Amino acid sequence: QGQLVESGGGSVQAGGSLRLSCAASGYSFSGVYMGWFRRVPGKEREGVAAIYTRGGNTYYADSVKGRFTISQDNAKNTLYLQMNSLKPDDTAIYYCAATLGTIWSALALKDYKYNYWGQGTQVTVSS
Repeated sequence: QGQLVESGGGSVQAGGSLRLSCAASGYSFSGVYMGWFRRVPGKEREGVAAIYTRGGNTYYADSVKGRFTISQDNAKNTLYLQMNSLKPDDTAIYYCAATLGTIWSALALKDYKYNYWGQGTQVTVSS
């Protein structure tokens, strides 16, 4: 059974940066999609960024393009999300997720395609 554990959340002022990490265990990191999602209370979970771990193709929500970067370290079985130029609207609980196998790339930011989820880490951006 795969497990995903996020870390790196916290509080930062607008314009600041944070890097989230997601450590994967008991799970094959190769040939799947891994992604970052976020949820604000009262709103639906939103896909932020995703990566195909075999090819390295990346996908981003329009709201974070140019500010966030998703990356992977296969040797460490770890996924990252570098978040720069943070805005108050980025405040949310951020979740790491992974699929069981490959999926249609057009669905890379759709949460219903993901099978494994971390517990989430809070990111708070103050103005």
